[in-house]
Amino acid sequence: MALMITDACISDRCDVCEPECPNIAIYAPGRPYELFGDDYEPLSTEKYYIVPGKCTECVGFHEEPQCAAVCPVDCCVPDPNYPETKDELYAKKDMLERDKVIVQRIEEIKERKRNQTQ
Repeated sequence: MALMITDACISDRCDVCEPECPNIAIYAPGRPYELFGDDYEPLSTEKYYIVPGKCTECVGFHEEPQCAAVCPVDCCVPDPNYPETKDELYAKKDMLERDKVIVQRIEEIKERKRNQTQ
């Protein structure tokens, strides 16, 4: 099942989850998201959010969801509105890997992180 970010998110002081997501499913508050080349309105303007259609719980990448692993307030939790089997998560991962928008977004985040550390 996709994960979600609860209201406990401290997005005004933290951004550790966003760069950890291999599917670029996590977005900053108020930032529109992309899915298969289409742009969508932000799911939240108050906190970081996870796009359910892009979240695979890091299946095929890591042993555990990385957002949950790095979150200092444990606000990345399973979203009961999106139950999925491991097979469904793998299928979603395969579909997302074909989406070239993800590659571009990964590079943007890496570049932003490089600039922040300089």
